[in-house]
Amino acid sequence: MKGSLALAAIVALFSCTTQPQSEENQGAEYAEITDSSPGDTLFRIPGDAYEMGEDFAYINQKGDTIVPFGRYGLSFTDTITTFGIVIDKSGGNNELIAINPHGQRLYEVFWIDNGPDYLSDGLFRIIRNGKIGYADASGKIVIQPQFTCAYPFEDGRAKVALDCKTVTDMDHFVMESDSWFYVDKMGEKTE
Repeated sequence: MKGSLALAAIVALFSCTTQPQSEENQGAEYAEITDSSPGDTLFRIPGDAYEMGEDFAYINQKGDTIVPFGRYGLSFTDTITTFGIVIDKSGGNNELIAINPHGQRLYEVFWIDNGPDYLSDGLFRIIRNGKIGYADASGKIVIQPQFTCAYPFEDGRAKVALDCKTVTDMDHFVMESDSWFYVDKMGEKTE
């Protein structure tokens, strides 16, 4: 059994080819999550690339390279079924982004501590065009980005603001607004 797994891994490594991005999606800043089949699943190689700068790629089940080595700086996801979280090092910004199984950018992921926002009450914070929204555990956007500041969901609601500023000290930031309100998981105002 171990020999079969090792052989499969070696075959996958040596049969990697690069998949070009489709012309339809070139130039699009953000892609969307689409229905995927089990054949769309991507696997990170090597599987133990956990540090910034460690080279990795994503391959599909056929062994084709979908996301080539060196494209991203760090991977937070070893297997991508609907989305994965990586650090995009292009432009020197080291953006924390979500990608779909085709390697296309879906949105930026809200930084918290030293990595992506935590799943809280089934949702995590995302960013598009500088505004904060929420996605679910499958990566699907459930509340479109529209808030300047937003806290994680707790007990079915989240504290958000349309006008807000962030104040930063050396290690932390605080969100300040005079017009906080709460939204439910549908994005509707609530008490």
